[in-house]
Amino acid sequence: MSFQVFGIPVSRGVAIGRAVLVASSRVDVAHYFIGAADAEQEYARLVRGRDAVTRELQALKAELPEDAPHELDALLDVHLLLLNDEALVDAARDWIVDRHYNAEWALSAQLEVLARQFDEMEDDYLRERKADLEQVVERVLAALATEQDESPSGASAVVARDFAGEDPLLLVAADIAPADMIQFKRSVFQGFITDIGGKTSHTAIVARSMAIPAVVGTREASRLIRQDDWVIIDGDAGTVIVNPSPIVLEEYRFRQRQAELENARLARLRHTPAITMDGQRIELHANIELPGDTVAALASGATGVGLFRSEFLFMNREGDLPSEEEQFAAYKSAVEAMAGLPVTIRTVDIGADKPLDRMSVNELRHEHVLNPAMGLRAIRWSLAEPSMFRQQLRAIYRASAFGKVKLLVPMVAHLGEIRQIQETIKRVKGQLDETGQAYGEVQLGVMVEVPAAAIMLPQLLRHVDFVSIGTNDLIQYTLAIDRADEAVAHLYDPWHPAVLHLLANAIAQARAAGKEVSVCGEMAGDSAFTDLLLAMGLTCFSMHPSQIPSVKQRILRADVPRLSAALPRILESDEPAKARWRRWRRSHGCIDAGRPALPI
Repeated sequence: MSFQVFGIPVSRGVAIGRAVLVASSRVDVAHYFIGAADAEQEYARLVRGRDAVTRELQALKAELPEDAPHELDALLDVHLLLLNDEALVDAARDWIVDRHYNAEWALSAQLEVLARQFDEMEDDYLRERKADLEQVVERVLAALATEQDESPSGASAVVARDFAGEDPLLLVAADIAPADMIQFKRSVFQGFITDIGGKTSHTAIVARSMAIPAVVGTREASRLIRQDDWVIIDGDAGTVIVNPSPIVLEEYRFRQRQAELENARLARLRHTPAITMDGQRIELHANIELPGDTVAALASGATGVGLFRSEFLFMNREGDLPSEEEQFAAYKSAVEAMAGLPVTIRTVDIGADKPLDRMSVNELRHEHVLNPAMGLRAIRWSLAEPSMFRQQLRAIYRASAFGKVKLLVPMVAHLGEIRQIQETIKRVKGQLDETGQAYGEVQLGVMVEVPAAAIMLPQLLRHVDFVSIGTNDLIQYTLAIDRADEAVAHLYDPWHPAVLHLLANAIAQARAAGKEVSVCGEMAGDSAFTDLLLAMGLTCFSMHPSQIPSVKQRILRADVPRLSAALPRILESDEPAKARWRRWRRSHGCIDAGRPALPI
């Protein structure tokens, strides 16, 4: 039966494939394809993992003291029964042989099938056995992870799939942590659906950086969609179509082909300078998460890295933080890859929806007591961890010896924070001088993402070399909306008059002070806002590499003086700014994104 699920569109495009249901706790399980000839060997690896856990449970049972509660002995018996039930490991063989899943993935897929069956049981006792089954699977997954002769890592074993080969796959989960999203950059998944999340949650941001269609905030998708269902993700409308009819399927496949042609056409703009119709040159920089993302940045025609989110180097780690040498190697790699183009490295922005593994999620989120978005995060966390902060700054400064590096600090709201940062930088440079380590000239900038920073920007500008406006958090804090909460996602409004006034004033004040200003938030990569930001005087945009071509096309069609002339009326109007701006553009013959493109 075909049905639809509605959510929040966060990454444009259409994806069609079979659903792979993954519990949030197992999103980081390796997902890769194996060769058909390796299927039996991979199944044997799974059996060895099961047998290892069987021996472990039997040993625990044998070592129980005589006075141990009978319930404990019975629990181990239940675990052994579940572990050796043919519905688990034996059934997982089909996923390995028929679908070429690796052992961990096959076991997780079968668990999702069985978990759904347990949920539908009427007997309370049997229904509660799902928790036992999950514990058993976790033990087998741990055994597979420690096996000496395990298969190659998912990153190196991925096999590309398309409609000519085996079915493409779409990930369905209750939630996906931003750190886990990074693992999907080279994964087999061509789109994803989550029950929770907002348009500018960091998970959504990473999805856009990967240019894969995604819908979040569906609330019930992971419960309604079954393992292996055919699914269409409409990333433009925020719609998920489950088990579509042949007619609907063919319509969306046509849309996919049209999008591929459009992307290929836009890609031809790569080497075209971003110059407006009135002759203004606009810098288009890329936002990246890892050094390897510089490949996509250069391929898209980026003229620099406007935001290197260094916190992703700190995630998916088991308790430790990256050393100075590890960070230095990563920053140096990115700087060298950009071959003289500027690289802006943001100091670690940890907290809220991006916790470190070494920290308790409950400690950071305090969902029933505190607002994590306003807690110990970003520069507040760095200043609270001075040793870590100095270590990161040393790595960044050392990397500056290999190219143009700029230092960007997130969530600054007090002049006192800038003074502390400057004192720390002075100390770090002294340490590098003492050890004879080279470093270059590094400009210091702050992010304008707290309303306090936007309001007191003239004072901040006296102490920094540049500013970068993070519209995602600026909107969140200005409108008092948790951008990761789908319940209030409809109130997240980049067109809100307060947001536009803060943006326009910040850009004007930075330009008046002779300081470089850029926008690195999601508004920069949304072509619907390109003309508006140009009208405000913005000349430097930073976005995900995949968004650069469409924004560049808009810039090439823009007449900035004419756009700027309309700005005061838009900002002063009582009418919703979005509607008034669109009406003005139509009345003045501005070309919309849907019109024929520039000749290339």
